[in-house]
Amino acid sequence: MWCTAYTYGEAYRCTLYTLSSVILGDPILDQPAKPRTPLNRTRVLAEGVACADAGRLEALSMRHLAERLGVVPMALYKHVANKEELLDGMIDLVIGEIDPPETGIDWRSAVRQRILSARRALLRHPWASRAMEGRSTPTAIALGYMNSMIGMFLAGGFSVDLTHHCMHALGSRMFGFSQELYTGSQGGTPDAAAARQLALMFPNIAAIATHAVHDDGTVVGPGCDDQFEFEFALDLVLDGFELLRQRDWRSTNRQTGLRAA
Repeated sequence: MWCTAYTYGEAYRCTLYTLSSVILGDPILDQPAKPRTPLNRTRVLAEGVACADAGRLEALSMRHLAERLGVVPMALYKHVANKEELLDGMIDLVIGEIDPPETGIDWRSAVRQRILSARRALLRHPWASRAMEGRSTPTAIALGYMNSMIGMFLAGGFSVDLTHHCMHALGSRMFGFSQELYTGSQGGTPDAAAARQLALMFPNIAAIATHAVHDDGTVVGPGCDDQFEFEFALDLVLDGFELLRQRDWRSTNRQTGLRAA
């Protein structure tokens, strides 16, 4: 009986509190509900990029992304049709970080600056190069970037013929990365005895590998500095392009190439 009276008493006091709050105003009840951030394609893609930047590209799924955004998975499909479209959109965001072409400078400086800007974007998003390699069809954003690069060569006095072959020679380098033959993650560092044995078997490789150490985090290989090696190869290629341009190179006349006297 006491419990019943207590329960009803509590209910009575709660009712009085609610009525007084409505009449007199209550700071808790008067607070407006926080507006919920609307879900849109940009927000979905940005969250996907953030997830990949955290090193979880392989674990990225529509369900996982929905959990991060605090929505049900079906809500995502209003903005991206599937994971393939999600990855394409994420790559587009990274490409969107590349600086536009510099004006008022020579073609070589303009191309070099743009490619190094692309490299800085990919260094901010280390997953992007692997994602690009896995895509079979470039997006409209990627095609727009390639179209702009071609325009820089044409504006620099290159023929359509030479520009075609220059784009092939650049390959993935135009997006700021190069596909290395080997990476630094294929195995552990051999012990001293094994290293000496390898040096005896492959003395030329050993001579190169032990020449200098620039970057402990390299993916090119021991004794290599990723940024230096990238810029070295880029400059080598661009210098070759310029020599071919000066010689009015044509694919139908290979004698005008770099080996011409």
